Amino acid sequence: MARMQKAKKIWGIVSTVLVSIVVIAAVFLLGSRLMGYRVFNIVSGSMAPEYNIGDLIYVQEVDPATVKVNDVITFILNEDIVIATHRVVRIDAEKQHFYTKGDVNDTEDANPVHFNNLVGIPTFKIPKLGYVSDFVQNPPGMYITIAVVVILIIFAFAPDFVKKPAVPEPAEAGERVPTAEEQSAIDENARLKEELEKLKAQLAQEQEAE
Repeated sequence: MARMQKAKKIWGIVSTVLVSIVVIAAVFLLGSRLMGYRVFNIVSGSMAPEYNIGDLIYVQEVDPATVKVNDVITFILNEDIVIATHRVVRIDAEKQHFYTKGDVNDTEDANPVHFNNLVGIPTFKIPKLGYVSDFVQNPPGMYITIAVVVILIIFAFAPDFVKKPAVPEPAEAGERVPTAEEQSAIDENARLKEELEKLKAQLAQEQEAE
């Protein structure tokens, strides 16, 4: 019994920790959007070592006019809505173009970035969390994550539907618990005492009637 209670307590702690991790991850992945950030995964090493593959970056929208040479920007790369993050090396304000380059690349990107394609500037990153983000946002990882969260919530917070047997209250400190034979004698004495009281009451009624 004690072993089961200990195992249940350990499982409760583990499940609570796992649920907390999932909630925190959800805040980092989804809650940030409510604060004006967009979240992207780094999928190439063109900006290493500042941004490495698997990093999760938080991008804040900015006015294109505030972007300066040497800033790192996140932008729409082409018509397929591919997102890239590179460093600005030149700006043509008249044509409204940014010219960008990956830090590890030898040459500029082939096409300039129009101001309208600017997504924003990365403000901070969480290393390697991009792998987690990619897993939970795409099948089958999405379905696995949902199933795990539901199971954890059930085990952590669902009421115990199994009816537990009644457990007698423990005796107070220093009080000796009677044996089965002693308890039987006590019960018998109580029964005899109750019958004696009934006889006394009956005799008293008969005397009053005379």
